[in-house]
Amino acid sequence: MIEGFAEFYPLAGLDVRGVYVQRLEDLTQSRLGLATLPVTELAHSDAATLLVAAFDAGRFVDHIRHLLPAGMTVVSLDDMRLPDAMLTNPRRYLDPLNFATNFGFLRDTATQHTRIVSCDYWSGLGAAQLPRVWLMLFDTQGQVLAQWEEAIAAPGASLIIDSQAVRQRFNLGEFTGTLYMHVLGVARHDVVKYALDAYGNDDTVLSCTHDANAWPSDLFAGLPAPRDDESVVIWIQNSHPVPIPAGAVGLNLMGSNEIRTVQQSIAPFACYALDVASLFPEVRWPQQLEVQAGRYFVRPRYEIQVKHGRSRMAHVNVERNDLVADAGIPRMSDYLGKGYILPAPILPVQHWHSELQPTPMSTAQQNLPIAAIVYDASGSEVARHSFGCLQRSDSVALDLNALLAGQGATLASGSGHVELVYDFSHGGSADGWLHSLCRYTQRSSGHMAETSFGAHVFNTVLTYKNEPQSYAGAAPGLSTRLFLRLGDAPLDTFCHLIYPASTPWHAQSDTQLTLFNRMGQAIAERKIAIPCSGSLHWRYAELFDAETRQRAGDAAYIVIRDLTCRLFGYHGTLHGDTAFCMDHMFGF
Repeated sequence: MIEGFAEFYPLAGLDVRGVYVQRLEDLTQSRLGLATLPVTELAHSDAATLLVAAFDAGRFVDHIRHLLPAGMTVVSLDDMRLPDAMLTNPRRYLDPLNFATNFGFLRDTATQHTRIVSCDYWSGLGAAQLPRVWLMLFDTQGQVLAQWEEAIAAPGASLIIDSQAVRQRFNLGEFTGTLYMHVLGVARHDVVKYALDAYGNDDTVLSCTHDANAWPSDLFAGLPAPRDDESVVIWIQNSHPVPIPAGAVGLNLMGSNEIRTVQQSIAPFACYALDVASLFPEVRWPQQLEVQAGRYFVRPRYEIQVKHGRSRMAHVNVERNDLVADAGIPRMSDYLGKGYILPAPILPVQHWHSELQPTPMSTAQQNLPIAAIVYDASGSEVARHSFGCLQRSDSVALDLNALLAGQGATLASGSGHVELVYDFSHGGSADGWLHSLCRYTQRSSGHMAETSFGAHVFNTVLTYKNEPQSYAGAAPGLSTRLFLRLGDAPLDTFCHLIYPASTPWHAQSDTQLTLFNRMGQAIAERKIAIPCSGSLHWRYAELFDAETRQRAGDAAYIVIRDLTCRLFGYHGTLHGDTAFCMDHMFGF
């Protein structure tokens, strides 16, 4: 681990006399610029201190204690361990359950606020005791504004961190920055998932987005260029205790090798607002950009400000650089039918306008051979569009309302969904990491929201490279557990559930909606059935009556459970006909 350690805690100030290894195959390599020596040569070292680059190092030290020169001091990475009280498994320090962490974006000003919403799902997965949440808030400069623990009130209780409450609790001024979250005492699931709501003093600010996905990547993609009346800012949240050097991160147009970089250093844990126009003033939607991240930060959010005052927030996605074209994908249609499917809503066409934009999401994707298939809520195909074989540099937005009108198609219930799938009739290759940006406009207000996600194989018992994916274990994933956060009054909540199937599966879903109050107590249940390849667009106020909603109270949530099939879901809140927000849901 020594070179990884040195990336975060530079060793240049030390007089390193030698680097010793245990594995003979490592003798052909160098570490820290020095040729490696076998650990059996330690007896000849003249160094004063030995650093064992490992946690739980006692056993290693015992093995070589007889080799150490007299007076040599031994230290290890155990000297920087977190306290045992913060560890789920103190006997194995690098157990992933000891590091159930994530980063959040938190902002509070006179007019704009943010809220992180989740629940204790670890108690239901077998946590031995009630989990706790350790939090540290950094400002834009990376300075610590506050540090505290948040108690979870009861098994399954809501977890809500609201910027206004944090500001009042710690007597802070206006702030924008990073909230680091570490959940202590988890079970089975080491990923901290949440929904991020951005809201304001009026309805011009209403947006939601997904968790940060704590994966520091070399690249992110799916960053849209602004329209003429918009500005696009990507929030770079340095996720490490070292500065991001000037010129180390930047942007390029998708398919172009011209990279324009940020010409200033970004401090450890600092939060930097990069305006796309500062690097690419000439780009316009539907062009899209690639983020050169250098593994300095996890999945970032971007914020779009419209000149007439409305704003929205969404996230880019991890772009893979470890994939190659997979010749098996075109051949598997005999067994997996449609194979990889990216399902996205078509919101009720009377009230919303829906668009879709394919986004290259791996360096292997020099072309995208894809098609879009539109289904009504009953699961019947009503329209289809072939993109042909798009090139990496192509940026195409498909107007789904216009597609329906152009093919004389209607959605019987007013809503439906679209599936982006591979289509090799025009050639091309695939790697399975298929993504798209979906953008929605509320006709009455002009308010917009957007979301992006990737494709999976859905609802077939055959498996291919860990698909159909499962949150709970090995493939195939053939069940559903989704979290639906509910907006507090005066907001109503809507949900768009889709039942995609790569091959024919059960004719209808057997889906249970359980309403919980903020203490994790079940208040009511509802059963729904969604046709295979169909969808259901519903509202909280339609399925649960006023008396039930009153018993649930504020900070309530719904768990969507189905043991017969895997559903894909999108959630949002509505402020009447004046504003809305939307993003995909998370499961656990």
